[in-house]
Amino acid sequence: MNYTVIDVREPEEFSEGHVDGAINLPPSALLSGTKELDAIAKDAKIIVYCRTGSRSNVAKQILESMGYADITNGINKDQVKAKYGL
Repeated sequence: MNYTVIDVREPEEFSEGHVDGAINLPPSALLSGTKELDAIAKDAKIIVYCRTGSRSNVAKQILESMGYADITNGINKDQVKAKYGL
């Protein structure tokens, strides 16, 4: 299955390691309406993750309010890698 993976940690956390192919969009970028979202279809399968699942839960709610419909909170990078083989 094809997923868009969004790492919502801060850039310095992202640079310390992330899921291959993940896009780094912290909640502040999502709230500011980053142009990177323009390339993601509203019906795309999206997985968001952070370190503990808290920021990714907030990001999930932000994306849902923007009209994205298929969002999963993957909790953290290790869980995303294990569960989705990414």
